[in-house]
Amino acid sequence: MSTLDNRVVIVTGGAGGIASGIGKAILEAGGRVALMDLDRARVGAAADALDAGDRAIGVAADVTDPASLETAFDAVLAEWGRLDGLVNNAGIVRLGPAEETTPEGFDRELAVNVRGVLLASQAAARRFAGRGGAIVNIASNAGKVGYRNMAGYNASKAAVISLTRSLALEWAEKGINVNAVCPGGVATDMLKSVAGFLAPRIGQDEKALFDTMVPAQLGRHIAPIEVGRVVAFLLSDAAIIIRGQSISIDGGDTPY
Repeated sequence: MSTLDNRVVIVTGGAGGIASGIGKAILEAGGRVALMDLDRARVGAAADALDAGDRAIGVAADVTDPASLETAFDAVLAEWGRLDGLVNNAGIVRLGPAEETTPEGFDRELAVNVRGVLLASQAAARRFAGRGGAIVNIASNAGKVGYRNMAGYNASKAAVISLTRSLALEWAEKGINVNAVCPGGVATDMLKSVAGFLAPRIGQDEKALFDTMVPAQLGRHIAPIEVGRVVAFLLSDAAIIIRGQSISIDGGDTPY
């Protein structure tokens, strides 16, 4: 069932693994997708890999830079003439004990993971042109329960959850619906990096450790396309009564 017919959606962090699943799900639902990432070559390749012809493009942008975002968002409007949705997927993680977290590293995580969400959301809201729109923020179950060696990431994702509520409240009158999802246990390079960090510190094989990092109830990793289909639903009119929520999509690991 097509729920995003001809709608245009920007996905930040577009060269990453979850972005690929989100892009595929948007295309499945009948939409068009602009993947946006700092690395022009990688995001272009990611758009090409979707094999969607003129329904997918790659655009370079730095989500921490307002001028860069303005240029990138204008490029999408020049291509398709409209904007209907935004998925704030760009994010980074700096691994290490809390006592070793540097001010510079902490600030960088907040800049990409939180400031980037606000700046991109503002850019999208200006371009919804009074027709309303939908924003979905990719938070994390780390923002609800927290994990060791990820203090900055945990804090940043908790901030995204709070920011989601604020934007939903303030922008409802503009016809803009804002929600977040909180993934966990998704088979991505980021999760592999966590396994790579932990494995030598706890005396385990990296691949063997990664294979255990799955939702207990599900018994397997979550695929990016599964995250994408939830996101695509939240971008659609069918989700109009879901507002300001941060929905756990981690196979039951986080029960709230």
